[in-house]
Amino acid sequence: MPEAVNHFPLPAAAESSPVRRSRRLRPLQELGNRSLFLLSWAAPLLLLLLWEAFARAGVLSPQVLPAPSKVLQTAWNLIGQGRLLSDLGASLLRAAAGFVIGGSLGFVLGTLVGFSRLAEALFDRSVQMVRAVPFLAALPLVIVWFGVGEGGKVFLVSLGVLFPIYINTVLGIRQVDPKLLELGRVTGLSNWTLIRRIVLPGALPSILAGVRYALAVAWLALVIAETIAANTGIGSLAMDAREFLQTDVIVLTIVIYAGIGVISDAIARLLERRLLAWHPNYAAKGK
Repeated sequence: MPEAVNHFPLPAAAESSPVRRSRRLRPLQELGNRSLFLLSWAAPLLLLLLWEAFARAGVLSPQVLPAPSKVLQTAWNLIGQGRLLSDLGASLLRAAAGFVIGGSLGFVLGTLVGFSRLAEALFDRSVQMVRAVPFLAALPLVIVWFGVGEGGKVFLVSLGVLFPIYINTVLGIRQVDPKLLELGRVTGLSNWTLIRRIVLPGALPSILAGVRYALAVAWLALVIAETIAANTGIGSLAMDAREFLQTDVIVLTIVIYAGIGVISDAIARLLERRLLAWHPNYAAKGK
């Protein structure tokens, strides 16, 4: 007796391949990413609206916390006077110069210490001791060394940027899988090729994490330098506003620092997606 042929249709889950399921889920994933992006801005926008409403209702005193519309009008007036853009440019130049100098030095020292136990014995303890010194404790000595000129401000920013990049570079190099290094040696790769193709790419996620943290520290160091010994810059603008009790200008400088921090972090994330496109975790985020 011939076997009965099953003419009933298979369930959808059985007849669809993993590729088809992934295609159906992709729009849902993209929708989820867009929703999460909008949600990340919902809380700040809601806080801004509440701030404006409370200020207009008189719950918040203008001398304590002026309305966002007042802060925006102050920014427009300062731009018209030509001061806001000039102070912002001065701060950006100091931060960029300090970041390049401190970041380069931190990467070089971190690479040496990561590869060499001798370099670790020579440099690491000294670097850790200097890292433990707070900015405010070092500031009087920096003023004695450099005065109130640009050198002291760039030096403080460089000092702050150096340590996050140094520590994350050392950590990234030492966390590279030894099996990959052994595989490279077995396949006959030279030391330089081994470093260029295996070690540095493997350490890159940790290094870029150090860059993101260093960007925040750079602005912290610059704020400390500009609020104590500077005639130009966003910090100097805030100190002048304090002398004349201009709360709207002080709030404006805080908003500017926050905005620059968000932009800097976005640039760092973009670098992560570009430089780590080969990494499955970062590639998934970029989709």
